[in-house]
Amino acid sequence: MPRPSSLVTVLLSIFLLIFVPQAIAAGNPGFKPALPGWKYEFPRDHRLHRDFKTEWWYYNGHLKSPEGQSFGYQVTFFRVGLIPGPMPREGSRWHIRDVYMAHLAVTDINNKTFLYQEKAGRGNLGLAGADTDQYRVWVENWKVIGEGKGHQIQAGDADLSISLNIIPTNPPVIHGVNGLSQKGSKAGQASHYYSQTRMNTKGIIRIKGKEIPVTGISWMDHEFGSNQLSKTQTGWDWFSIQLDNGMDLMIYQLRRLDGRVDPNSSGTLIGPDSHTIHLFLKDIKLRVLKFWKSSRSGAEYPASWEIDLPQHDLKLELIPLVADQELMTPKSTGVTYWEGAVKVKGHYKGRAAEGTGYVEMTGYDRRFQPKI
Repeated sequence: MPRPSSLVTVLLSIFLLIFVPQAIAAGNPGFKPALPGWKYEFPRDHRLHRDFKTEWWYYNGHLKSPEGQSFGYQVTFFRVGLIPGPMPREGSRWHIRDVYMAHLAVTDINNKTFLYQEKAGRGNLGLAGADTDQYRVWVENWKVIGEGKGHQIQAGDADLSISLNIIPTNPPVIHGVNGLSQKGSKAGQASHYYSQTRMNTKGIIRIKGKEIPVTGISWMDHEFGSNQLSKTQTGWDWFSIQLDNGMDLMIYQLRRLDGRVDPNSSGTLIGPDSHTIHLFLKDIKLRVLKFWKSSRSGAEYPASWEIDLPQHDLKLELIPLVADQELMTPKSTGVTYWEGAVKVKGHYKGRAAEGTGYVEMTGYDRRFQPKI
């Protein structure tokens, strides 16, 4: 697994050791909580939300080469706020308010291999950052930029990289109720969360120096808040599904320390016409069909699922396209998680339904607790 540059690693490590424990101990004073009534505006809400403590921009997709090679990919840019409020006018150029991290993973479905990288940088000195006047997020030479109606992603190094042009084909999907995706029982244990669930994609995947042209479809998430998970929660299972009939589905299941599913788990069903239906926990039946154990982390993850939405006559089975799609990220977020490409089959209102998806699972090696 590639390493960040030695300078960034040293600087970030020193900063985390000295300053982050105090920031964690102090909680999130001064940061804005996610509360009902957020009025989304685009393209503004693609950009940085500095008033909130945590924020991430996430993409996944299923791509194919002209020769029939199939790939899954995911790339995520994370921001963690350390100090709320504006930068001091007379501050040191070393003054730091945010830490940025990024993950890239590519699943080579034909060869049953999984490759990934991580990167981290300080939110100053030009090493990493995000803008409020345009959609641009970067960690060193990794970046996502919004230009016109499209997005451009560049991430990776000589051994593994992607360069993709992505164009949304439907409007943003707002998750939750009244502009809020609730994650816990208390006010502020929530996020503002939207997705672009259908995005035409074209570009290049590079693996060990070989350039592979690809086309396909992508999914984007953008989420921001300040205090999302409660102390009773240990992790989550998240699903994004794109069906060939034009329907899309997002579900997240929050798992509690006592083994039960948190009642704030929910989802969104999106029709081919972009009409959305909010799904409460009572509307979703999720069953694990088998498990897979990692030889690296020792974590045992669900390895196929059945999703049943009885009120909508939709039942789907999800099967990983490669068993091992686990990321261990000690040099960035410090989280071990499984995030990977799946195939989808089932039925909708008596007709066969097929498609593709992505699944993310955290908290299976230990309770979810990011480094920052």
